[in-house]
Amino acid sequence: MFHLKEGDKAPDFNITDQNGKVHHIADYSGKKLILYFYPKDNTPGCTVQSCNLSSNYETLQKEGFEVLGVSADTEKKHQGFINKFNLAFNLLADTEREVLTKYGVWGEKKFMGKTYDGIHRTTFVIDENGIIVKIINKVKTKDHTQQILDSLELA
Repeated sequence: MFHLKEGDKAPDFNITDQNGKVHHIADYSGKKLILYFYPKDNTPGCTVQSCNLSSNYETLQKEGFEVLGVSADTEKKHQGFINKFNLAFNLLADTEREVLTKYGVWGEKKFMGKTYDGIHRTTFVIDENGIIVKIINKVKTKDHTQQILDSLELA
């Protein structure tokens, strides 16, 4: 598994959102970006996390942030997830796990005695110059926005 650290340049990507629009890291040059990786649409923890970020999207934008969610779900699944919960930002469909691999969030997981490959819930905060300024590995799904702001001392 590839390991990024704070201070590294954020790896570029070339994947589509729920509408088929292609996104690149360069699209966010000059903006701050919250890039959060989550296991699966419409699951309890992922729904709580995504809804928390969406409910606080205006606050995050006031702090200069854009938000992108990434999972291995399809564009169609993302569209349904966004519509169902009225999410305020785009979700990227990394069905080939290209970005998941580049960011080191795809790998072995253990749950209830079973080992399998999956997405490690992780958030990367990227500055205007494309540098990773914060990596959050222990995500608090119910209070993720506050966790991000606290980690950057913006709260």
